[in-house]
Amino acid sequence: MEWIGAGSLLAWLWLLLGQGFFWRTDVRLPDRRDPDRWPSVAVVVPARDEAAVLPASLPTLLAQKYPGRAEVFLIDDGSTDGTGALARELAAAGGGLPLTVASPGEPEPGWTGKLWAVRHGIALARERSAAEYLLLTDADIAHEPDSLRELVAAARSAGLDLVSQMARLRVATFWERLVVPAFVYFFGQLYPFRWVNRPGARTAAAAGGCVLLRREAAERAGVPEAIRHAVIDDVSLARAVQRAGGTVWLGLADRVTSVRPYPRLAELWRMVARSAYAQLRHHPLLLLGTVLGLALVYLAPPAALLAGLAGGAPVVAALGGAAWAVMCGTYLPMLRYYRQPPWAAPLLPFTALLYLLMTVDSAVQHYRGRGAAWKGRTYGAP
Repeated sequence: MEWIGAGSLLAWLWLLLGQGFFWRTDVRLPDRRDPDRWPSVAVVVPARDEAAVLPASLPTLLAQKYPGRAEVFLIDDGSTDGTGALARELAAAGGGLPLTVASPGEPEPGWTGKLWAVRHGIALARERSAAEYLLLTDADIAHEPDSLRELVAAARSAGLDLVSQMARLRVATFWERLVVPAFVYFFGQLYPFRWVNRPGARTAAAAGGCVLLRREAAERAGVPEAIRHAVIDDVSLARAVQRAGGTVWLGLADRVTSVRPYPRLAELWRMVARSAYAQLRHHPLLLLGTVLGLALVYLAPPAALLAGLAGGAPVVAALGGAAWAVMCGTYLPMLRYYRQPPWAAPLLPFTALLYLLMTVDSAVQHYRGRGAAWKGRTYGAP
């Protein structure tokens, strides 16, 4: 047990110092200034059965205080709950930016529904507005009135082709408080924001809820056609832009929030499990390595501490306790960002166990031929 505790502590010391300081939450929009000329922007919102959240999100887009020309394109992806009609009603009642609601029909073979909708929205934007920038944002994302202005100013000031913000997700219920901050924490561990944002970066990632993309860079990268089959479309988008020579920036949001509720563990489980095995490229060895890694990094510290205390092995207990302490310390900034109490940090091993089980479940569903399910559609089945 001693070598497990030592290995876990070494892993945490490396994560603390050598993984791009992933645990810090100070990566926000870069320094920016108002451009001499505000470029035109097309806001593309793919939406499938989003009537429940649209009243809290769409009006915030229509109310954007943007000095240049901007237009919203909501693409109704085969909704059965009146999403399109509700969007028109909200636009008629609230005014603001012009809104176009359209439906592309069922996706062609090889396309995910969201990217099929994004494709249709980009095509409409090209025909109607010849926009210089595209804001790709999900139907459950609410924006402060200056969100678009700040995004464009950051992109223009820093010469960025893609600017993405990880929306602040909802944390209201017990399960949301337990799982959601860890979701963003784990994402940052996989894709350290500082690594994504440094010049000549080899790491590329984006957060699909809020992506400002220069249209010329999108055309150069061939998106969305080049990533039409991607289940994890945001990371695939960033990689495509980077491969085409584009510059990518990713950080945490101050003006962008998700209004989608995940009140029960079942909803959060589906959110993670639908794409977890796709993140591992459906590779059994990567799955095995992930399970072992999660066990060593997150489960071994409390296990070593308790085993050492119970068995009278002070060295084992000390190693486990030290690793657990470092773990908690790296989690505290994310808890502060989500306005959660610091005493929640020691619960991270339990949350990691849930994520481990979600990942295994994702693989099981894949090999059962079910793939990644989302609102009546299934992707990635073998």
